[in-house]
Amino acid sequence: MSIKTKLSAIIFGSVLLILALNLTLNLYTARNNLRSESENNMRMTAMQIAVSFEQSNYSSNYVQQQMAQNLRLAAILAAEELDPDIKNVNNNQLKKLAKKLGVSNISLLVKTDDDIVVAKSSDPAELGLSTRGMDYWYVALLELFAGQRVSVRQGQTLENFWSGPFEFSTSTPKYIEKWGYYRDPSRNYIIDPYIRSTAVSDYVRIMEPEELIQRSKEVNSGLLEITGINPKSFGSESMQPDGSDSVNYKLQNRPIQYGTYIYGNVEEDRVAIMAALSKDAPVTLETEALGKRVLKSFIPISQPGIDDYVICVVMDYSVISSVIKKELVNNITTSVLLLVIFFVCSYALAGVVTRPIQDILRKVSDVAVGKFESPLNVDSRDELGQLASRINAMTSHLLQHTNQLGKTLEENRAVKEHLESVINGTSDAIHTVDMEGRITSTNRAFEELYGWNAADAQIKMPYLVPATAQKQEEARLQELKNGAVLPPIETFRLKRDGSIVEVSVSTSIIRDEDGRPQSFVHVSRDMTERNRIEELLRRSEKLTTVGQLAAGVAHEIRNPLTTLRGFLQLQKEKGLLIPLHIDLMLSELERINMIVSEFLILAKPQAVHFQEKDVRHILNDVISLLGSQAHLFGIEFESQFSEQPAMVHCEENQLKQVFINIVKNAIEAMPEGGTITVKQQTKENSVIIVLSDEGEGIPEDMLPKLGEPFFTNKETGTGLGLMVSQRIIQAHKGSMEIRSEYGSGAEITIILPAAREPGPQSRID
Repeated sequence: MSIKTKLSAIIFGSVLLILALNLTLNLYTARNNLRSESENNMRMTAMQIAVSFEQSNYSSNYVQQQMAQNLRLAAILAAEELDPDIKNVNNNQLKKLAKKLGVSNISLLVKTDDDIVVAKSSDPAELGLSTRGMDYWYVALLELFAGQRVSVRQGQTLENFWSGPFEFSTSTPKYIEKWGYYRDPSRNYIIDPYIRSTAVSDYVRIMEPEELIQRSKEVNSGLLEITGINPKSFGSESMQPDGSDSVNYKLQNRPIQYGTYIYGNVEEDRVAIMAALSKDAPVTLETEALGKRVLKSFIPISQPGIDDYVICVVMDYSVISSVIKKELVNNITTSVLLLVIFFVCSYALAGVVTRPIQDILRKVSDVAVGKFESPLNVDSRDELGQLASRINAMTSHLLQHTNQLGKTLEENRAVKEHLESVINGTSDAIHTVDMEGRITSTNRAFEELYGWNAADAQIKMPYLVPATAQKQEEARLQELKNGAVLPPIETFRLKRDGSIVEVSVSTSIIRDEDGRPQSFVHVSRDMTERNRIEELLRRSEKLTTVGQLAAGVAHEIRNPLTTLRGFLQLQKEKGLLIPLHIDLMLSELERINMIVSEFLILAKPQAVHFQEKDVRHILNDVISLLGSQAHLFGIEFESQFSEQPAMVHCEENQLKQVFINIVKNAIEAMPEGGTITVKQQTKENSVIIVLSDEGEGIPEDMLPKLGEPFFTNKETGTGLGLMVSQRIIQAHKGSMEIRSEYGSGAEITIILPAAREPGPQSRID
């Protein structure tokens, strides 16, 4: 996708997002506004009905007040004609009196132990009726019997008289009646005249706001239902889903005071009614009723003279939905037109903006294929113009660097060819191994020595290191990884045909710029021919040494033999055994025996077993052994050993023999006494022992001859002790160096390889 298309898409997407957000916000705002307006309309409708109900209540109170006065007057007139004792009054008398006074019926109520009942009445259906379950009616009657002023809010209270509000008849529920209760203190009953008439029922119905409710529904088609709700009895157990109640059915306690209850949900509405009364504010619900989505508003009404109640107004939500749908269609139409305009404009604008980018892209494409000559021309001074200027500078530099790299490449190619010719021309086998052990490159000498080349190694992994040397090779490679620099090592390797070749291997590691190991370079040199020549040289040297030893032994033994021959001839001539001559002859024979014994040691060393020992313990044993002899000559030992163990693979008795020979020489070099210093330290992979004395030292012209057989500066020495010591140290793969200045003592340094790890015992013959 091109930048032009992307830029157009970004602009189009941004505008689309803005329009979508604006559309969503408008719909949300319109919905809230419509709902708020609907709630206000429902609240105004409820308040109008409440005002109408209040006005009707005022009219009803006036009518009831007039009727109460008439009923009181009728009760007073009835009291003048009735006997004070209820026993002397009969029902027929009451019936005639009611007709005379112009009331529907007259009943007489008496007080029992726990109730107030109708004892006499002109209406037989009233006889025996109880007033205990009539709530405030019963309270009013009790107060009349007690001679108190009635405190009940409902109805009308006059002197010794109380009249309840319009209410359904208890004995004949289809009628609405108006009662009055008069108490004459001289009588044992209460006079109850009441009016029962269809006119009263019609009047009550006229006073209810049904006509206003119907008119409001006609004006507002979305208005589904208006209901006046009595919160005291609404939701009781006896209430039915349609609002009717078989227990609370009277005007003052019925759940639905006026209107209908068709779109109701008793549990849901009861919670909303309680919330509206507790907050004293309207509560609006958005719910489902009779398969319709409706909006219910519960408005609490508080008016003087009547208990608080709630008006429920139900509105069809489709009124709001239709307006929102219409608004949505209009907004979508407008948005689509705007999107088309914005898309065309954004595509044209993107073409103008991306034109310099296309020029830059063409230039970059030319640079990618190596065309640097033609500069980029962009006239704009914005970021694209700056980018074009930088690209021109970059291409200029790239041209210079490319030319330089071309020259360098030619030089590197020449150097590479030279190095390859050198590597392939060398007689040493060179091969490179990666960190997984795969051979990555070889030279011609490697192929000739081992029979493998790099191509073969990629097909099959060659095994160059024998199993016996594998552990040693792994240890060397690990040391190289850790940064050690190792000298060449003589070892064995396997050829392609499985034969073993003696080689000297030098290994180095190649690391990347971060110092991580990448590969190993192994340089192998075939040591077979050299070892053969060295073996011939060693044999030649042995023959030379044997000749020297034979000449030396012959020379050394000839002198004591001459002495022995002279003494024997002398004693033969004299025929006597001279003890002094015998001692001298035995001494000469002992000397001959010592020369022959040391010669045998050199000629055939004994089989020894190498073990891992601590050199410090061996030196301490030698110092303890020769301590007494040194003390006789006034000589002291000074020991300086390392704190860490100095373990070597050795034959303990042979090393003791070396140290004893050196220490004895030091003792004999200090007849006047002095100090013999024994130092031991461990450096890298070697154990170093330095023994020094304070004797006269060794003349400089004698130092090169030390170690030669029968060369000594002692009267009774053979010169073989130092030679034997050197042979023992060489057998331990160590070295021995003698340094001395005449008159300043001598210093002998012995270096032995340290034992890296315990291993099995070795045997050297």
